[in-house]
Amino acid sequence: MNGNIDLSIVAPCFNEEECLPQFHARMTRGCRASRVGRYEIIYVNDGSTDSSLDVMRRLQQQDQSVRVIDLARNYGHQIALSAGLAHTRGTRVLTIDADLQDPPELLSNMMQMMNAGADVVYAQRNLRKGESTFKLATASLFYRLLGRLGGTQIPADTGDFRLMKRNVVDVLISMPEAHRFVRGLVAWIGFVQVPITYDRHARFAGRSKYPFLKMFALSLDAITAFATAPLRIMFLVAVFGMGLAVVLLGWTLYSYFFLNAVRGWSSAMTVFLFFTSVQLFALAVIGEYVGRIFIESKRRPMYVVRATYPSEAGASATNATEVSAQ
Repeated sequence: MNGNIDLSIVAPCFNEEECLPQFHARMTRGCRASRVGRYEIIYVNDGSTDSSLDVMRRLQQQDQSVRVIDLARNYGHQIALSAGLAHTRGTRVLTIDADLQDPPELLSNMMQMMNAGADVVYAQRNLRKGESTFKLATASLFYRLLGRLGGTQIPADTGDFRLMKRNVVDVLISMPEAHRFVRGLVAWIGFVQVPITYDRHARFAGRSKYPFLKMFALSLDAITAFATAPLRIMFLVAVFGMGLAVVLLGWTLYSYFFLNAVRGWSSAMTVFLFFTSVQLFALAVIGEYVGRIFIESKRRPMYVVRATYPSEAGASATNATEVSAQ
C-alpha cells in the first residue's frame, strides 16, 4: 500500500463503453470538490466484449490517476469488485459502479461523514429511478427475507456504493470466500457504519448487467453465505413431516382394525408424494450448502488477471498471468 494515496476508487465495468467517459469526468470533478489530495481511479474490466478496455486505456493516457485491471474473462460483478479492492493503495476506498446510477458527487458528503468518525459510509437508496416495479418489489422482499434469515443485519436498499477506511478494506480482502456478496461481508465486519441517503438515477446509457437470473444467483449466494436458517427450517419441516406420518400411521391402523377400510390408490399416492416432495426439497437446500463447501474446499483462485496497466500515462501492461491471492 502506498500511504501517499488518500483515496482509491474502484469501478468494476462490463460493457460500459458508453458510460465511461461521462463517469470519469464526473468522478474526477467529485474528487476535486472533495479536496482529495492524491487519488487513483481503478477500472476493472470484467471481460467486456465491447470497447470498454480501449476507452479505459484512452482515459489512462489522459489522466495519470487511472489504473486498469483487465481480468482474463467475465467473473461477475462481485468478483470484479473484489479484484479491484485487492489492488487499492489508498487510506480510504470508494466502490461505485460506472453506470452513473450512483452519483459520484456524493463523495464529498461521504468524506465529511468519515471525517466525523465513521469507518464505513454506505449509500442507502430513497428512490430507484428507471427500474421496474417487479425489480423494486423483489429487491425489497430479498432484503427483508435476508434480514430475518441471516444472523448479520445487512442494511436494506443498499448496493456496493460505499466509502471504507483502509482497515475495513484490509479485513475484507483477507476473507477467502469464493462466492462473494461484498455488501454482506462489509456488514459482517462491523466497525462504525453509517448510512447516507440518496435518490438513485436511471442508467446513463446501455442496459443493466444484472438481469433476473443474475440477481437470483446473487440472492442465493447472499442467503447461503449469511443464513443457516434454511437448514433449521428444513429440520422443523422434517420433524413436522415425521409427526404427520405417525398420525397417518395411527389412522391407518385404526381404519384397518375397526373400520374395515381399504386404502385406495389416491390416498397412498398423496402420502407418498407429500413426503417425497419434503425430502427432495430438504435435499435441495442441503445441496446448496454442500455445493458451496465443495467449491470453497478447492481453494481455486478467485480470479485471474490478464494484465494490469499502471497509473503512469503510456505505461505498458504488466502481470499478465497474475492470480488472486485468495
